[in-house]
Amino acid sequence: MGNANEQASDNTDIRFSDFDLDGRVARAVADLGYESPSPIQAQTIPLLLDGRDVIGLAQTGTGKTAAFALPLLSSIAGRERPRTPLALILAPTRELAIQVAEALTSYATHLGDFSVLPIYGGQSYTPQISGLKRGAHVVVGTPGRVIDHMKRGTLDLSHVEHLVLDEADEMLKMGFQEDIEEIFAKTNPDRQVALFSATMPASIHRITGQYLNNPAEVRIQAKTTTSANIRQRYLTVMHSHKLDALTRILEVEEYDGIIMFVRTKQETEELADKLKARGFSAAAINGDIPQVVRERTVEALRSGSIDILVATDVAARGLDVERISLVVNFDIPHDTESYVHRIGRTGRAGRTGEAILFVTPRENRLLKAIERATRQKVEPLVMPTVEELTVTRTQKFQDRISHTLNSQDLSELRPVIEEYVNTHNVPAEDVAAALASLVLDGATLTAEPLPEPHVRASRNERARTAEGMTTYRLAVGRMDKVNPGAIVGAIANEGGISSQQIGNISIRSNHSLVDLPQDLDASVLKRLSKTKVAGRHIDIRPDRGRPGRPFKKRSNDKGAGEGRKFGKDGFRKDRRKGGGFGGKKFKK
Repeated sequence: MGNANEQASDNTDIRFSDFDLDGRVARAVADLGYESPSPIQAQTIPLLLDGRDVIGLAQTGTGKTAAFALPLLSSIAGRERPRTPLALILAPTRELAIQVAEALTSYATHLGDFSVLPIYGGQSYTPQISGLKRGAHVVVGTPGRVIDHMKRGTLDLSHVEHLVLDEADEMLKMGFQEDIEEIFAKTNPDRQVALFSATMPASIHRITGQYLNNPAEVRIQAKTTTSANIRQRYLTVMHSHKLDALTRILEVEEYDGIIMFVRTKQETEELADKLKARGFSAAAINGDIPQVVRERTVEALRSGSIDILVATDVAARGLDVERISLVVNFDIPHDTESYVHRIGRTGRAGRTGEAILFVTPRENRLLKAIERATRQKVEPLVMPTVEELTVTRTQKFQDRISHTLNSQDLSELRPVIEEYVNTHNVPAEDVAAALASLVLDGATLTAEPLPEPHVRASRNERARTAEGMTTYRLAVGRMDKVNPGAIVGAIANEGGISSQQIGNISIRSNHSLVDLPQDLDASVLKRLSKTKVAGRHIDIRPDRGRPGRPFKKRSNDKGAGEGRKFGKDGFRKDRRKGGGFGGKKFKK
C-alpha cells in the first residue's frame, strides 16, 4: 500500500490550475471562486488523475467531496449520456447523498448534457427508476437503496468505471458491510476505487485488502485548534436575508475592525458595495485586485480609515491586523480548516475576539462538521429584537443631533426655522420632524421583524403560490427539453438561492414559471438572467400573465436530481484502459 505524506495545510504553492483537470471542470471551479485546494484535495486529486486506487483518511469537513468529484468528472467529461452509470458514489445517509449530488452538479455546470442522479430511501421509486431509464453518468446513493434497485433490475453496475465510498466507516457502523461487498462484486472488476473514512477499523482494512488494487493512502490530520479567546456564534438565516441580519447585528453590537469572508471574488465587491450603501465603511480585497491596492486597503483597515474588510480566503492569507475584533463567515466554508484559519484573524496575542457564522437551513451539516472537528460547540446567536433595534437607532440619531448642536454654528439657520414656524403656523416639533425625515432619506427608526428561516411546506401547501413568493417567467420550456431539476440547479447554483426557497415550477411549451422569494435583490436577478439552461439564457423576469397549474417539486429536485442540461457535447469513445480518472497527469 502506497502512502502519501501530509502537506502543509495552507498549500500556498498549489492551485487548482496546477491539476490537469478537464478545462470545463476547471472553469466551474474558478466560477465558484475556489483557488487553492485543501490538503486532502492537494494530495488525492493527482493520485486519482493518475489512475490510482486511493484510501483517504480525513474528517468530515476537510473538502473530501471535491477531492474525488473533480478527477471523476474530468474522466467522464464529454461522454454521451450512458444507458448504465459510469460512476457510483456510496454515502451513508440521504442527506449526504443529496449534498454530494448537488456538489457534483455544480462542478458539472459546463459539461453539457451531464446527469447526476441521487437515489436514496424515503423517496418514491418512480422518479428514481425514470432517471435510471433516461441514463445517468453518475449515481449517488445509499447502500440499501442501491441494493434494492439492483434486485429490481433497474440498476446495472457492470459498466461502472469509478466507485467512491464516502464516509465508509459510517456505512459499516450502520450495518451496510454485506451490501457494500455485494455492490463491489457486481461492479466492473477493472473499476477504480476511492474510499474515504475518518477512521480505519479492521472492517475497512478487510474491504481495502480484498477490493482495492495497490491503493495509495492519504492521511490528513486537519488543524482544528481554535483560540479559547474567540467567542464563536452562529445564526441560521435564509440566504436572501443574510445582509439584513448582518446589518442588524452591526447596528446593536459594538466592534472595532471587522473582516468578512465570502466564497467568490465577485461577492467580495458586491457585499462591500451593499454595506457602503447602508452607511458602513467597507472595502473588498480579492485575487483580481492589484497587490498595491490590496496593501493600501489593509492599511486603511489598520489605521481605522475603514472598519470592514470583505475578503476571500486566498486574499486574506497572512493578514494580521490588531484591531480586528470580529470575523464574520458570511458564507460558511466547505472545510473546517478554512473555518479555523478564518476566525484566527481575531483573538490573537491574548486579545479577545468574536466570530459569527451564517448558516442557511441546508448548511446545518457543515456546522455540525465544524463542531465535531474543532471539538467545540458554536453557540446560537440571538438576533436583536425589534425593540432593541428601534431603541438603538433612536439613540444613535439623537446622538447625531447632540453632536451637531455642540459642534456646529446654527445661528444662521435659527431665524429661517423661526420664520417658517411663524409664517406657516406649525409647531417647531413638526418642522424638526420634517428635517429629520430629510436627513434619514427614506430610512426608518422603527425596525421590522426579520422573516424566520424557511421551513419546508407540505406538498399541498407547495401546490399553490406561497405567501411571500413571486412568480417569475423563464425563457426556456418544454421545447428546450428542460426539466425541473435543471431549473432548480441553475437557480440554486448561480443565484445563491437555497433550493428550499424555490417554490412551484410549471414548465410550458416555450417558457417556464417558477415561484421565488419576492424580496430577491436586483443583483441576484441580474446574475440569473445571464444564466443558461439548455444552452439558452433564462432571461428571468416577473410573470405578468395568468399563473397556470404548478409542477409539484419533488423532494429530490434540489439542483441535482436529473442533472442540468446545457446542450449536447461530443461523444468520446475512449473507454478507460488502465488510465484511471481520465488517465491524466499532475502538472509538476
